[in-house]
Amino acid sequence: MKKSYRIKKNEEFQFVFKRGRSFANRQLVMYYIEKRHQTHFRIGLSVGKKIGNAVTRNHIKRCLRQSFHELEDRIHAPVDIVIIARNPTKNMNCTEIQKSLVHLLSREKLLSKK
Repeated sequence: MKKSYRIKKNEEFQFVFKRGRSFANRQLVMYYIEKRHQTHFRIGLSVGKKIGNAVTRNHIKRCLRQSFHELEDRIHAPVDIVIIARNPTKNMNCTEIQKSLVHLLSREKLLSKK
């Protein structure tokens, strides 16, 4: 995932939290906001310390990044998306995490058909 596709600054996270829409399932919480001046989507990932140790948290983030990489051409372009992992994700493999992410994105119509 290119660095230009990531949300890094706290102000950008807070903007998406305050102005964006949210949607959740048991495993993930998604905040998103449309940004018409962007040419591509951007993602921010948050996995809290309650989820597990650093190895577990990094594994979840790697799986989410890989999922976004695989879905890159299907995501509608001008949005900022922040994903927050919930506790059940620590017991999931990458395929299950991707299915959960696809569920959220398709419910909010941010994902086009194959």
